[in-house]
Amino acid sequence: MFLQTIKQWFMALPRKLQYDSTHDLVSWVFLRGLALIYFSAFASMAVQIQGLIGENGILPIQLKLTELSWFFPGDKFSVFPTLFWLDASDPALTAVCLAGMAASVVLLLAVFDRIALILCYCLYLSITVAGQEFTAFQWDTFLLEAGFLAIFLTWGSEIIVFLYRFLIARFMFMGGLVKLVSGDPSWLNLTALSYHYQTQPLPSPLAYYAYYLPQWFNKFCVAGVLFIEIIVPFFVFLPRRFRLFAAWSFIILQSGIILTGNYNFFNLLTILLCLFLFDDEDFEKRLPPKLISAIRQKRPNPGFIAHAAAATWMCVIFLTCATYIWIYNVKQKPDAPFNSLAHITSAFSVINNYGPFAVMTKERPEIIVQGSINGRNWRTYQFKYKPVNLDKKLSWNIPHQPRLDWQMWFAALDTPAQNPWFAKFMLKLLEGSPQVLSLLADNPFPENPPAYVRALLYRYFYTTPEQRAATGQIWQREYLGVYYRPSDSH
Repeated sequence: MFLQTIKQWFMALPRKLQYDSTHDLVSWVFLRGLALIYFSAFASMAVQIQGLIGENGILPIQLKLTELSWFFPGDKFSVFPTLFWLDASDPALTAVCLAGMAASVVLLLAVFDRIALILCYCLYLSITVAGQEFTAFQWDTFLLEAGFLAIFLTWGSEIIVFLYRFLIARFMFMGGLVKLVSGDPSWLNLTALSYHYQTQPLPSPLAYYAYYLPQWFNKFCVAGVLFIEIIVPFFVFLPRRFRLFAAWSFIILQSGIILTGNYNFFNLLTILLCLFLFDDEDFEKRLPPKLISAIRQKRPNPGFIAHAAAATWMCVIFLTCATYIWIYNVKQKPDAPFNSLAHITSAFSVINNYGPFAVMTKERPEIIVQGSINGRNWRTYQFKYKPVNLDKKLSWNIPHQPRLDWQMWFAALDTPAQNPWFAKFMLKLLEGSPQVLSLLADNPFPENPPAYVRALLYRYFYTTPEQRAATGQIWQREYLGVYYRPSDSH
């Protein structure tokens, strides 16, 4: 009798979550979109991974694995969950990226969805963990959490639709909450966008023009951001009209970020998650009838196990989120079961904390890397995307993320001592590493590596429209000092 009662409760749970329509079409479209995002993420890493963590890269993963094996000989996989424990050679690094791209294509073609999703998750988790500083971004864990939930989605339980709604609501709300609790006055006085368009890591071509929009308009936009991120997430759990308002609010916000900045697949993934705020009836008039029929014919028929697994995972999510809230407020570790739960879910990036743009960067320091043969005449290394030359054009590179260019932005905000990877990067330039040089726009020393390298620090800021019209330059700069003192190859 007890088991029968439990089974009936699990089977009735989707109805208790107030789903009045199906989400078969929504789920199908979402998985195809997720396949494209996974593909772009794997492809982006494929052209960088050897220079970042390869045998001759900036942070060789093999050295990291050797170090960890000494400290965690019997528990190394749970501490550092990556397939590169099996093989961390350059061919293996590239093979994992290519395998991820292949699995993404299988998912895109709607063939063996569940197997493809498991492969995509495991392979991208391996890359994210092994990438160290170069993959320590919220969008990497965001993709993993969304991808892990998608594995449950293939069983057809509507509970997972609720969990996706909870994910988008949690992500947006945390993004707004951290802005308020950070104490940054630029959010409270609505001046954040007066800095953001100029100081963000990789501005788009439209960011220059957005920077010179009227101050009142930028303040209005900041107020809109705070409203969308703090108030609107609660609309996700209200009736349909509120959900649709939330969906379009999130989509408009993310589209604005895409137009003015380069954040790889981050905003695209956020927009994709908004699909779960719609219902199948919103897609029926937009998809071909034959496709709709085919999707519904292949619809999984969720049984007790599917609903039980989804409900169990829902409990794990709620417990983990409650644990994070407890840690934040009490400022100490919880009891062992809850601490272990938070550790495991975080290690595998299946339940994460979010909060982008908590503090607004007010200035734009830029590191200029140079090399020299004789220590007197210096040549500048050009990066593919980050500003170096004053006339370098702004561009879009979505959904690609140039990981080195991004890390250079963070490094400029601190000192070399706070970014140990930077000295290793400079050493690879002295060695003339082909893999590291492939991350740059050019090699000013094509015949032999330089004998000396150094890094200078400048403050960059936009030219005025009049200056740009006269000189063609987008940037101007002022010298701040030496960032990394000259070092030689000896």
